[in-house]
Amino acid sequence: MSALLAGVRVLDLTNVLAGPFCCYQLALMGADVIKVETPGAGDLARQLGADPALNENLMGASFLAQNAAKRSIALDLKSPRGKEIFHKLVASADVVVENFRPGVMERLGLGAQALRALKPGLVYCAISGFGQDGPLRDNPAYDQIVQGLSGVMSVTGDARSGPLRVGYPVADTVGGLTAAMAVCGALVRRGRTGEGETIDVSMLEAALVAMGWQVSNWLIAGVAPERLGNENMTAAPSGTFATAEGALNIAANKQQQFEKLCALIGRPELARDPRFAQREERKRRRYELKAELEIALADRSAAQWAALMNAAGIPAGEVLSVPQALAHPQIAARGLVRRFEEAPGVGAPLDVVRAGFRLASGDPVPAAPPPRLGEHAAEILRELGLPAAEIDAFLRG
Repeated sequence: MSALLAGVRVLDLTNVLAGPFCCYQLALMGADVIKVETPGAGDLARQLGADPALNENLMGASFLAQNAAKRSIALDLKSPRGKEIFHKLVASADVVVENFRPGVMERLGLGAQALRALKPGLVYCAISGFGQDGPLRDNPAYDQIVQGLSGVMSVTGDARSGPLRVGYPVADTVGGLTAAMAVCGALVRRGRTGEGETIDVSMLEAALVAMGWQVSNWLIAGVAPERLGNENMTAAPSGTFATAEGALNIAANKQQQFEKLCALIGRPELARDPRFAQREERKRRRYELKAELEIALADRSAAQWAALMNAAGIPAGEVLSVPQALAHPQIAARGLVRRFEEAPGVGAPLDVVRAGFRLASGDPVPAAPPPRLGEHAAEILRELGLPAAEIDAFLRG
């Protein structure tokens, strides 16, 4: 079967994470994603990552993480020639995604309205920190700033350690996923009606929406969220527990699970103890209960307890590092990691992750490694119908 977005062309004008992550999801679903980059430097993420040599080579690990399966052309959108070629690209495209500050594309004469004059059914997606209007629209937006303003940091950590930043750029990532979902929705409607769309994605709003229960508990119940660290506010025992070796997450959220847990660890009396017998009492006395459970859990390792508990129907799992998680048999069995034996500009085999879902018609995996800056300029220009002499002149700069 064809890929979900086969035949859809996306122009990716984005930098760093939220926008590139959005467009990577579209590329994984089969869209032809053309990354339109600034000449000389390209996406800033090309210079970011843990390997200085890759950064120097404009193939930083941060770039490699979410730009596989894309093609690259370098265009100066401020120059007449750059705009001319970009106009031709837009006429051939279905989607434009950008994450400049609000107003930048309009000042270039390349805003949604101007581009839709070239392609009436165009889906135009603008990703920004705070949206295209409102008092913060012109503020620079980085993930940590959005985490703080959204309340994410206020509910991360415990009473002593917080507020804490979530350990990965969650606002950027959620913003990118939100944008990809909106683009797909707009494409579905366009397939029915031919209508284009202008999408305004705010990372701040996407982060607040993703907080779900924390937000609804305040909006609906009037209860402000607290920092509970590794404890689950909805139930007990539900959180992270010390064992003889390693930390263990247990989510015995149902009464039956709690009773099974007490029996399994050799403390059946805890299920009858008046302090813990009822759900609400357990929540109020969660730290007393945790202390009792950890005495028994000290007999085995987290891995051993996880196996025993899952076999008994008690949700449990080890707390793993990223390397441990990626090496886990479950991840290997599902084929999450895609290896490229050769990747231009990398000089070694390259591993990247595919989409977080699989399809019966064929898993969404990147078909090609991340591109060098401007790597596909010649083939893209040929597709646009430019004569060979003009292509040669463009490549010579």
